[in-house]
This record gives sequence, C-alpha cells and structure tokens, in this order.
Amino acid sequence: MTIRIYIGNLPQNFNSKEFDTLLKSVSEGVRFKPVLDKETKECRGFGFATTGNEKNANLLIEKLNGLDFQGSKLRVELSEKKDSSNKRNNAGNKNSNKRKNIKKVVHSDAPNLESPDPRWAGELSKLKDLLANQKTPA
Repeated sequence: MTIRIYIGNLPQNFNSKEFDTLLKSVSEGVRFKPVLDKETKECRGFGFATTGNEKNANLLIEKLNGLDFQGSKLRVELSEKKDSSNKRNNAGNKNSNKRKNIKKVVHSDAPNLESPDPRWAGELSKLKDLLANQKTPA
C-alpha cells in the first residue's frame, strides 16, 4: 500500500536534488514529485511524496513538518484522497446527475424577436440613420 504525503510551502528557489537528499536522510524508500507550473516549468511551492509504509510516512511528517528548508518552514501532512471511486460508481446512474437540464442555443438562424441590447441602442440608431440616408446606385 502506497501512502501519499503532501509537502507544501517549498521555497521559490526550490532545488529538487537538495530536497531529495533531505528526504533520504530522514527515511529510505521515499519518492518526491514537485508540482510544476505548466508554462514556466518551475515548482509551484508544493509537491507529493510517496512511501511504502505508514512508519516511514509518520517519520517524515514528524521530522519535516515545520522544518526550515532554504528559508521556508515546510508543511508536511498526509494527503487527502480524492473520492474518484464514488464518481465512477454514479456515472451510469441517471438519477445521480444533479445538473440542471438546460438547453443552450449557441447559434440560431431564427430572427431575434427580442429588443436590442440597451447598451448598444445609441450605436444602433446611428447605424440605422446611416443606412436610411444611403443612396443606392441606379
């Protein structure tokens, strides 16, 4: 059974090799993966460590939570699991869908019978005047 541990409040100038060395000094068999920004590929300030047993997880939390690492006090705790199994079980059940059934019209060729948007009323009247004063070539 793999135990997942949240490690937060990582410093801005985070160095993963130094952090791996710190993790290995506390306990063997711990793997850490920082969460990276999609654009800059820099650490977003947190990540997740995984370990094989509860003893190692508790040791990591005890030793690293509140520890000063490169000027930042680390926040280390057990990661909360997402409840994805419940979503999968309810996927086929039509009664579990709590969304309202709203029919949205993205595009319609039908004429718009509503009045024009009042924010554009002034511009619309100017446009109508321009079209009315326009002469068609004979």
